[in-house]
Formats: sequence, structure tokens, C-alpha cells
Amino acid sequence: IYPIWRVGKKIRKLSVTTQERMADLNTAISETVSGVKVVKGFCREDYESERFAKINYAYCKYMLKSIKRSLLLSPIAEFVGVLAAVAIFILGGREVINGRLSFGVFGLFLASLMSMVKPFKRLSQVHSLNQQAVAASQRIYQILERQPEIEEKPAALAICRPEKEIVFENVYFKYKESADYVLKGINLKVDIGQTAAIVGPSGTGKSTLVNLIPRFYEVSRGRITFDGIDIRDVTLASLRDLIGIVTQDIVLFNDTVRANIAYGRLDAGFEEIQQAAKMALADDFIQSLPQGYDTIVGDRGFKLSGGEKQRICIARAILKNPAVLILDEATSQLDSESEKLVQKALDNIMAGKTSFVIAHRISTVVNADKIIVLDKGEIKDSGSHQYLLENSGLYRNLYKNQG
Repeated sequence: IYPIWRVGKKIRKLSVTTQERMADLNTAISETVSGVKVVKGFCREDYESERFAKINYAYCKYMLKSIKRSLLLSPIAEFVGVLAAVAIFILGGREVINGRLSFGVFGLFLASLMSMVKPFKRLSQVHSLNQQAVAASQRIYQILERQPEIEEKPAALAICRPEKEIVFENVYFKYKESADYVLKGINLKVDIGQTAAIVGPSGTGKSTLVNLIPRFYEVSRGRITFDGIDIRDVTLASLRDLIGIVTQDIVLFNDTVRANIAYGRLDAGFEEIQQAAKMALADDFIQSLPQGYDTIVGDRGFKLSGGEKQRICIARAILKNPAVLILDEATSQLDSESEKLVQKALDNIMAGKTSFVIAHRISTVVNADKIIVLDKGEIKDSGSHQYLLENSGLYRNLYKNQG
């Protein structure tokens, strides 16, 4: 009982620590998976793999300590049983030889003692647990060994910042599980430095259209080119390094404000981080936080308001200084006051950038160089705000309904 009690006490402590490490591991996985667009958009797959490996190693270390102590229980029980049997043979055998104990009683006592060893040994057997672990590992590796659907060509080359235009050439797209095309015959040309706003009813494929640019999805037919170069012929890292993304789904990690802003450029200095925050109109409220730029924002930034979280995301995109900017309804979930601040910050980041803006409110994109009206996966009209008011019934209705 004593060695089992000592080992069990140690296992209990290790189990508590193991559970804590497992919680850290699950948190890291949940954050990275839920923020996969940001991870891929900022080309931080290697960074996240290294971060995961460190947390996983800490969890593995304590798990192995716990398992090693658990495996001690079976040999301890067997060893104690053997010692007890030897002692009984010596002591009991002497009593039998001297005639003070009958052989039958001795045999019954020895058999009773040995019958207690087997249950103790069973408690420490790990074969069934190993089999369960093997079955679980097979299910896990079905996920871990799954290959990404978006792959680079073997001869893919790095792409430079585009200098002329971004073109959609007769692009079609559909999800594998759907027989219908989500996007049909998309032909679109955006000159470098222009702002292209995409408007239309909900469910018309606006987000899907912009997600094709960083190759979060692969086009089914047609192609997308940067200065005439098909984006499928270049490396994913070089392509996504050119693109900054601000989405309506705000993604912040459970880290400091400084780390969240610097996510796109891990080598950025504090002055650069602060300058990006100022351009995003975020420096004032960051300075008022308990630890300033070193304040932990909490899981998905729950310690901050929606407008504050969005401005940190904008600062992150500003610091990256991308050639192409994608804004996916970045102000759709904000109140009027926060929207004004965020819209002003967006104007700062869009200056001089090639921007694709999905507009929740048409009034925010009336000054865009080109407005694309999307309906049922097709481009119905495109042009300036005034041109579309005069010539597009769909756009005119959308504008009036929001007025």
C-alpha cells in the first residue's frame, strides 16, 4: 500500500499539471484554427508550428512523467507479491515442518494471499489503454496527415509587387460539395492604386470573390493575374505577403497588444508599431490600457470593444504595408461612433493601396474608383457611383434601401 500511495500522490500532482498544459494546447489549437485566414494571410504557418511545438513539448513532458510512474505500479505489485510468497513459504513452511500448522491450512492461506495479487496486477496493466491510444492515434493522424487542397506548383516562383493591374479573366468558382457555380464569368480589371468596391445582396459571392485573390480557394475555371502572371504559378508565401486583410470577423490572439499588431512583421520595432497604431487611430486608447502596449487582450480580444479590436486589426495591416488590401465588411458590426473612427482609419490605410472593399453600407464607398455590382454570382454592372445611380436599377435600389 505504501509505495502505491506514494506513486499515486505524485501522479495526482502530475495530472493537475498535465491538465493545465493540455488546456494551453487546446487554446493554442483553437486560436490558430479559428484565425487560420490571418495566419495564412500573414504567412505565419512556420511561426504557429513552432509555437505549437513548444506548448506540445511541455504537455508531452508531463504526460510522460505521469505514464512512467503509472507503469511502476504493476512491477511494484508483482514484486511485493513475490516477496510475500517467499516470506510465507519460509515462515509457514517452518511451522508445517514443526507440526504446529497443517499443510492444508498453509496451502489455503497461501492461495488466499496469491489471489489478492492478481487484482492488484490488473490495476496496473496498460495493454488495453495502449490499444485505445493506438485507435485514437489513427483517428488523429487522419487529420494530421491530410494534405492541403491548395498546393504550390513544383516550379512556383516568388512574385514581386504588382505595378500595373490585377485582372480576373472569366473566373468561375464552385465548392466541391455544390453542383452550382457560386461565381460565374467574372471579368474584372483593377489598376494598381485603385479602390474597387464590391456591393450586392447577401449571399451573392462577394466574400468568395475576394478570398480567391490570396488563394484561400482555388478558381474552378479561368484565372487571376498580377501584371499578367497567373497567381497559381507563384509561391503562396510571396503572394500572401503582398496582401493585407481586414475582415468583419475580428481575429485577435490571447497576447499583448504589441504582439497582435506586430503579427504581420515580427521584426518590427516599437516605434513602427506605435506609428501604425496612430494611423489606425488606436494609440490613444492603447495608452489608456493598464499596461499600454503590453496589455494582454484576452481570448479573441474580449477585453476590448468592437471598435478597439477592429482598429488593432487595421494597425496590424498598416504595419505589414501590403501592396493589395482586402476589406471584408470591416465596419459591419460596429456602432455609428465606432464606425466613423474605423472608417477614418481605413481611409488612412487605403491611401496609395490597391484595395478590394466589400461594402456593407454603400455610403462608405461612394468615392471608390470602381464599384462592382454583384448579383447571383455574376457582375451585373460596374462604374462610378454617379454612373451606377443613373444606369443600374439594382444599384439604385440598394442605395435607396440603405438611405
